[in-house]
Amino acid sequence: MVRAIMIQGTGSNVGKSVLVAGLARAYTRRGLRVAPFKPQNMSNNAAVTENGGEIGRAQALQARAAKRPTHTDMNPILLKPETDTGAQIIVQGQRSGTMKAGDYRKDKSKLLGAALESFYRLCSDADLVLIEGAGSPAETNLRKGDIANMGFACAADIPVVLVGDIHRGGVIAQIVGTQAVLDAGDLEMITGFAVNRFKGDVSLFDEGRDDIATRTGWPCMGVVPWFHDAWRLPAEDMMDIRSYSGGACKVVVPQLERMANFDDLDPLSAEPGVTVEIIPAGRPLPGDADLVLLPGSKSTIGDLAYFRAQGWDIDLYAHVRRGGHVLGLCGGYQMLGKTIADPDGVDGRPGTVDGLGLLDVTTIMAGQKQVTLRTARTIPCHEPVTGYEIHMGQTEGPDCGHAWLEIGGRPEGATDKTGRIRGSYLHGIFSSDTFRARYLEKLGAASDLSYEDGVEDTLDALADHLEQHMDLDRLLGMARPPKRP
Repeated sequence: MVRAIMIQGTGSNVGKSVLVAGLARAYTRRGLRVAPFKPQNMSNNAAVTENGGEIGRAQALQARAAKRPTHTDMNPILLKPETDTGAQIIVQGQRSGTMKAGDYRKDKSKLLGAALESFYRLCSDADLVLIEGAGSPAETNLRKGDIANMGFACAADIPVVLVGDIHRGGVIAQIVGTQAVLDAGDLEMITGFAVNRFKGDVSLFDEGRDDIATRTGWPCMGVVPWFHDAWRLPAEDMMDIRSYSGGACKVVVPQLERMANFDDLDPLSAEPGVTVEIIPAGRPLPGDADLVLLPGSKSTIGDLAYFRAQGWDIDLYAHVRRGGHVLGLCGGYQMLGKTIADPDGVDGRPGTVDGLGLLDVTTIMAGQKQVTLRTARTIPCHEPVTGYEIHMGQTEGPDCGHAWLEIGGRPEGATDKTGRIRGSYLHGIFSSDTFRARYLEKLGAASDLSYEDGVEDTLDALADHLEQHMDLDRLLGMARPPKRP
């Protein structure tokens, strides 16, 4: 009979996603059929599932850790922020519409049914479902209608383990304070706690661990030391994007306000011969870049205005004059063209704006949203490339006649006359080792890295880490069959 347990955190970015991935690999290695689940996620870094929808990238990584195909049921409610006050709503993998934050708070309880429906489907083909919460259950102002934390745990009668992040400081207050503000019904769901991201001698926190247990009455599932190779795993949260120092080849990435699907950076960051530098607002693009990579965006026209507001357009033109390379992916590809037309206001206000003009193409924000896994080949070398499309809009123009990829017999992407400026709608291309090595060779960098093997090795190392520092037998014993509808 299927059992389930939920990992909630004392706040956002306390390491819940990585812990669930490690637990998924650990219990899968023990012979269990494991499925990851997150009722509600908020991220613009979505993954395309094998059944043709969108989920948070963390759930895709957790599915990989569990050695099972990705499915939209693993993250039935996905919020993709478009503005400071509104987001696109993805329900069971498909775009449902756009909603302001205030309206979503009023209506989110209606989505509980969809979340439970997906959860019970997952339960039908698993021995253990590992559920990840979102944010913190201590946000009492969000408790009414909650579907992300205790609202879901209570609805499905799922036991909860609360995780605190000692690296932030004040972890005793994080955990004890959470207990202090929860109501009695929610407190009954919590069966234990864990402390994550400890640096140094773990025994130095024995008294702190025992103090939390005494004050809360909850048993400790473990004090988990900092896992130093976590950066090798694909990141989901924009807060996790950071520069990585490597070799002399420098890839520069402007940090757009609505950056989306930035998993393109993960394989480049793993390359010893490559330095990936993320440029925040207020800083110029470095003059010694070999490649400027314009990433995807959830709001292309808005991020293009943001790009110009930083003066990055001037820096980019100077980079091109110096003979530098430019690669635009998805929204970044659209920005490189001459114009972006949005007659129906798909991307914001209706209208047409000038692009950066580095590619002789134009984009119209129209048509159905593309959400598809793809296999492609390079032109003219026919190197295999795997990736995915997740975008609105159609791009056409003379430079599309110089396509550098081919998908199912059709050309994809555009290249300028110099061959140094390229764009494509295909995400995830740098995960393909042969393609990445050939591309980096043009920038003067050598590569013999097997990226996917590195991710697998890291997941196994993470599972070993949790086996050593958490009581996984006790944690599994706490899991129980969910309440059926």
